[in-house]
Order: sequence, then C-alpha cells, then structure tokens
Amino acid sequence: MKLSLFSLISPSLSLSLSLSLMESPVIQKFKGKQVMQMQQLSRLSLGPTHERSPAEEVELAATAISLDVRLRPSDMPAHMQDRALRCARLLLDSSAPVSRPNPTHLARALKKEFDSLYGPAWHCVVGTSFGSFVTHSPGGFVYFSIDSLSVLLFKTEVQLVAEPGD
Repeated sequence: MKLSLFSLISPSLSLSLSLSLMESPVIQKFKGKQVMQMQQLSRLSLGPTHERSPAEEVELAATAISLDVRLRPSDMPAHMQDRALRCARLLLDSSAPVSRPNPTHLARALKKEFDSLYGPAWHCVVGTSFGSFVTHSPGGFVYFSIDSLSVLLFKTEVQLVAEPGD
C-alpha cells in the first residue's frame, strides 16, 4: 500500500513512500533525532516564537530542500521565511556563474526587499564566518545557510524621536 505523502508538501514534488518504509526503525530514529533537534532549537529562542502548523513546517522544509538551503533557528512566520529563502536563492543564481557571490550585494538586496515588503529597520549579515548577538523584534529573525554563505536577517523596532519642545 503506497501513500502519496509529499503531495501535501509541493505539487511539483511527486514522491510516494510506502507505509512500511515510514514505519521502519531507521526512519523512526531519524524522525526522533529531528524532533529532538527542533525541541532543542525552540528552547534556545528567548523571545516569542510563531507557532506554525505541521503543514506549514513541512512546506517550509520542502522549500528549503528544493532550494538547497539549511534552515537554522528562526522566529519568523513561515511565509516570510519562504520569501527570504527564495529571494536569496534567486539572487545567488542570478550572479555570474564564474564569479563568487558578493555577500554585500546579497545582504543589501535582502534588506531592501524586506524593508519594502515588511516595513523599515531590517538588518542583514551575510558571510562565511561571523558571530552575532542581536536583539530583534518579535517575529523578525531568521538564520540560514545557502551554498557556502550564512545569512542572518532580523528586524529591530523603530521609535520616532520627538524634538525637544514638541
């Protein structure tokens, strides 16, 4: 008996898995490790996280796999993460194939994209080796790796400063 499980993930992904395969000890062990890793990552987040339905999680994972992206900790709605992953992949693929991708151009383009779509005060760090410690607005943090680059995209709060005497 075969079940078409991945039709829920993406219409373009047409895989069938047998029910017996899904129940194998190797698959169960793998799924257990993934669940433990996700639980550990959720404990690392110090701010409020966005609850995602299992369908959103599966769809986001399928997007990450299809774009060859490794998702890391995040506090961002799935549709915004999807936008960040797709935008980064598009920008990297559009750069000249013989030249190395320019991290500064990628960071600038992601920041401008998110500023225009989701309001001001987005910040983006792209590179092969960097450390960070940032404070972000709730729902405004994603960290992922794509090709040889790591991408940190986060939003901060913008508060208007009143002129003295106002």
